[in-house]
Amino acid sequence: MNSVFIVALAAYLIVFLVIGILDMRKTESFEDYAVAGRRQGTFAVSMTLLATVVGASTTIGIVDTVYSIGFPGIWWLLFGSIGLIAQSFVISEKVRDTGAATLPELAGMTVGKAAEFIIALVIVISWIGVIAGQMVAMNGIIALAIGRNSLFIQIFISLFIIIYTMTGGQTSVVKTDKIQFVIIILGIAICFIYLFFVKGGNTVDIVRGIELLNKDYRPVNLFNQLFIIGGVYFLGPDIMSRNFLSKDSKTAKKSALISGICLAAFSLIITLIGMWIRSNVLPEEFAGSKALLYVIGIMPKVPAVILIFGLLSAIISSTDTCLINASVILSKDILGKNSLVISRIAVACIGIVAMVLAIMGSGDILNLLTGAYSIYTPGVIFPLFIAVLCYKKKNINVGIWVTAVVTGGLFGIAGTYFGGLMLKVGVPQGLMTYLPLIGMFVSLVLSMLSIRSSQKENISQE
Repeated sequence: MNSVFIVALAAYLIVFLVIGILDMRKTESFEDYAVAGRRQGTFAVSMTLLATVVGASTTIGIVDTVYSIGFPGIWWLLFGSIGLIAQSFVISEKVRDTGAATLPELAGMTVGKAAEFIIALVIVISWIGVIAGQMVAMNGIIALAIGRNSLFIQIFISLFIIIYTMTGGQTSVVKTDKIQFVIIILGIAICFIYLFFVKGGNTVDIVRGIELLNKDYRPVNLFNQLFIIGGVYFLGPDIMSRNFLSKDSKTAKKSALISGICLAAFSLIITLIGMWIRSNVLPEEFAGSKALLYVIGIMPKVPAVILIFGLLSAIISSTDTCLINASVILSKDILGKNSLVISRIAVACIGIVAMVLAIMGSGDILNLLTGAYSIYTPGVIFPLFIAVLCYKKKNINVGIWVTAVVTGGLFGIAGTYFGGLMLKVGVPQGLMTYLPLIGMFVSLVLSMLSIRSSQKENISQE
């Protein structure tokens, strides 16, 4: 597989680099770079949105989770689907009508400059971890394909992603997402067909194992993920970035709805792949590999290469979106510069930091990404949702609103990264898992308290 994979990978990366270079010549303004000129139609927005949400967590991570806990692993993506559909009906048009280019700018428009800065800071810090998590997954696939770990190839491919994202910006990301999503669907479809209709195996246990709750996934887990995961799909920076590049509010609404429905269908396919592996492969057969990567080894060469590129496309399409969004936010909302040059420098800096973290670390993909989400979701989702609903209707007390964001985020950080310390200071073990969720509802209460009924002064525009 080595020579076939390396040749195909080289061609794959060159295509994306050429797209980036060509788009660099056409990118004349910051708006072209940050939101692809705000001229994308329903098809383009739906494709890039789906390519963005189908990444390492929703392929490799979901299959591992399903292998571990069974069919209830489907809830991660189902909550994503619910979040997108809810966004379509509740806020897609409202958000697009503001004319914001980033989520922090949306916070600035609806609350104030202090809100813009704090949201930007939370996103940039958290999303470096998200990008690093995607790169960890990418490195695992590359090592499997070439039969060994190669630091040179790992760095080379990471730099390639950084360079084409840096040159073409959001316009290139939208174009490459279309290509990548087709490859993603092709790879996953081939994998599903091979396992169920060619390989065969034990399918009786798969049918028997279809259940939405079990001893490893209880109602409290359901409630927790509904808000923590669903919240990111409802009002996450990468999700909403696709809203900002839509040509109008109707396009934004339709795209979120179409993507939500398609994601529900995808969740069933990827979960069934996980169930097939759970029913037919013993844990000791993995030899340390991820469940979905193990399948590559039992498939014929050509289908295996297609699946590899499907997984790589899933990861790269999420990585470049996270990278361009975090970088534009750093430039625009933290540094206050609507500059092409500074945005491109930001892409390089954030990309290299994430690459170094990915090289230095490893671990469970869903844990890496859930860790980032557990900081962002408690601190941002409800306060920003309240602010959007109040825009041009009621004023917001900036101080209380920022307190809501900070408090929610601190609960998330405590529950995710300082569990040992929390136990030492007397926090019960049973409460630790739910600190991010508690933080989310604390931020909801505080953000509701920040609403002012008075229209005497327009605090939201300060």
